[in-house]
Amino acid sequence: MASLRCIRELSRRVTTVFSINQTRLISSLRGLELSGTSITHEAAPVQNRSLTRDFPWYSRSQGRHFASTTNGSEGEDDDEDEDEEEYEDSAEMEVEREYSPAEKVESAAEIGYKVMGPLKPSERLFKPYEPVFAVVQIGSHQFKVSNGDSIFTEKLKFCDINDKLTLTKVLLLGSASQTIIGRPILPDATVHAVVEEHALDEKVLIFKKKRRKNYRRTTGHRQELTKLRITDIQGIEKPEPQIVLKPSKAADTEQPKAELVG
Repeated sequence: MASLRCIRELSRRVTTVFSINQTRLISSLRGLELSGTSITHEAAPVQNRSLTRDFPWYSRSQGRHFASTTNGSEGEDDDEDEDEEEYEDSAEMEVEREYSPAEKVESAAEIGYKVMGPLKPSERLFKPYEPVFAVVQIGSHQFKVSNGDSIFTEKLKFCDINDKLTLTKVLLLGSASQTIIGRPILPDATVHAVVEEHALDEKVLIFKKKRRKNYRRTTGHRQELTKLRITDIQGIEKPEPQIVLKPSKAADTEQPKAELVG
């Protein structure tokens, strides 16, 4: 009903505008004939008065638009604009910053490691298992490690594969005979590691929805990781490994001979 009412009002106003223009044209022609002048192509054109000055409602009606689109389409346009702005911001953020050597060392120290250089083929850093463990902090995560363990951390920026690292933020050291707790860090303790791989974690789906707004977004994220292999723990007395001799198989298979009783 509201749409029919609007159409009728619009048609009524259009007819009034056309009728008024026709009456003005006829009156101007009659005035020219009475004054004895003739209309030629060289005469100046007759300037019509603006409709907005005579009819204030005409300017208000020009701002109205009748269309079959709903508010949902406008919301989609706004969402597209927001997405374009976010894409532009992300494109700007993707530009990598160039760090100086001093800045690299400072940022690595804040995370909790120090790059010692690449691993040489002649070096033999990997040792057999020792009954010693340490709790280290890398970034905002803590790990309990022993020599020979492998851990996955968030990607470490300033190191490459086969680089030797020293983990400086050691919170605790322990063995079978003693335990050393830091307050909060042990300054004399170090944990050595080697970078084995830069990898990506499993994909995580992020779904966002705003009800009644026709807004749904699905994106994915794969966290960048760095795999470290622990090679040595220093700063605590290591107990000497006890060698346990296994009984030989020949001794197990021998059976006592049966004695004859006469």
